[in-house]
Amino acid sequence: MTDVREVSCRPQGRRVLLFLAALSAAGAGAALVRAAYRGPDGWLGGGLLLGLLGLAALHKATAQVRADSYGVHSWTLLRRRTVRWGDIADLRVRLKYANTPRVQDTRGVSLLLRDGRKMLLPSPRSWSYDDPDFDAKLDAFRALHRLHGTPESDHVPVVSYRTSGRGWAGSLALCLLLLGGAGLAAWFVPGAASGERAWRSAIPCTAGTPAAERDECLTTLTAVIARTDVTRSRNKSSWLYFVDGRPMERLAVSSDGARMFGPGDSVELTVWRGEVREVVGERDVYHLHVPASGELAVVAALCLLAAGYPAARVLLRLRGRRLPDDEVLPSALPFAGALVGTALWLLPLAYLHPTTLLTDPVAITWAATGSAATPAFLVWAWRATRVRTPGEPGENDTTGTTGGVAGATGGSAETGTEEDDVFLAARFLEHTDYNPYGFGTHVVLGGGPLAVTPHPGPGRFAAKPVPVERFVVNGVRRVRGSDGDTVPSGWHIAELDDAGTPVRLAAAPDDLTRILRELAAERTPANTAHPDA
Repeated sequence: MTDVREVSCRPQGRRVLLFLAALSAAGAGAALVRAAYRGPDGWLGGGLLLGLLGLAALHKATAQVRADSYGVHSWTLLRRRTVRWGDIADLRVRLKYANTPRVQDTRGVSLLLRDGRKMLLPSPRSWSYDDPDFDAKLDAFRALHRLHGTPESDHVPVVSYRTSGRGWAGSLALCLLLLGGAGLAAWFVPGAASGERAWRSAIPCTAGTPAAERDECLTTLTAVIARTDVTRSRNKSSWLYFVDGRPMERLAVSSDGARMFGPGDSVELTVWRGEVREVVGERDVYHLHVPASGELAVVAALCLLAAGYPAARVLLRLRGRRLPDDEVLPSALPFAGALVGTALWLLPLAYLHPTTLLTDPVAITWAATGSAATPAFLVWAWRATRVRTPGEPGENDTTGTTGGVAGATGGSAETGTEEDDVFLAARFLEHTDYNPYGFGTHVVLGGGPLAVTPHPGPGRFAAKPVPVERFVVNGVRRVRGSDGDTVPSGWHIAELDDAGTPVRLAAAPDDLTRILRELAAERTPANTAHPDA
């Protein structure tokens, strides 16, 4: 597409968006007229909401992007921008994953400027991976950039939530929010503990107890249940209704508590500090649930542990800040495992010793032991999430040679003469004759020719041999955003040439090194038959 002179992009469904904007404006105007004649009411709030929706629809309908020999021109309802090709370092695809299965992922075009700033274009947009119109316009943008500018990359970088180019402000905000929740819950723990001690030491009120002190003693009231209302949902309260509305009309209880009593039952209500704490019947006693200090301490600990996961994501993004923006970062799941290991000792400690962590000898010993284990968990997670570059030996690499292309072509590579088949988790990412429709999940080697299988063995059932004589290894790299979200972040990608067709093979670094060595060994003259034989 080197003959491209100009590209123009407008949002899809522009007429529908303009119609929605006009309809929203009419609704907002009608609500304002009603408010002017009858005074403000609920219709005014609906009109304001319609006005905001109309502005959003109009903003999207009027967005336009045009690229020519000078640069990229972007128009929106409130802003117009023009960027020269010389100021654009690269064109990227911004991938936004949907949070629900019914909503498709969104692709957009982003500009990386020479000064490091990023600019997301309002158009083109796509909600499908197979969108020829979006792909054609992206190719036209790149053709114009190559003709009038200097692109930094020779491929299309895809930036998603897994790559290093995505911002970390959202994770940091979530971390701070959870830390605030932990601090708020911890602030209520001493008061709850004081209330528990006062409840346990409370005694029944007497006739001589002053009125000002009756909140601190136990008052007993008699009542007769008129009916019960039991709800099936655990998230909604059940109710006990009393005859003649005395001493109160109704009392909120759990569904199990409502089933303990029936119409006509005489009960005694124990009141403390203005609240009913117990309902005592002839056969059953129901204690109303009041958050205890141990429960609040557990909530604080859970919020603190939950804040550790977004904090780990921020740490990984800062750790990989020197990586290309489209390279996938290691997963934060090892840190989640470290947090789960910490929760095993922290949550029971918080529940049993919410206020005696620094005074009780058992709690001190417990906390010291757990505090020694948590750093070990975190060190393991730090090592597990390190960025391994192609060619770097791994912890499981016992062959003494480097990975990547060097290991695949070295003279000391293994020849795959094992008696038993070895199944390695690996996937060819393209549809080929030996990997139709991407059915392969493993590569088998050792006891026979290199083959692709849809299972981890044993046996070579449904295996398809790989034509290794057609392969040329062009290089090994880390996972990029364009490789899809089905490839684990810790894997590496081998870029192969299959008789002129680019093919990608994904596997764990050590497994990929072994596969490439086997591929190189089978391509040697001793193991490859002559074409005329």
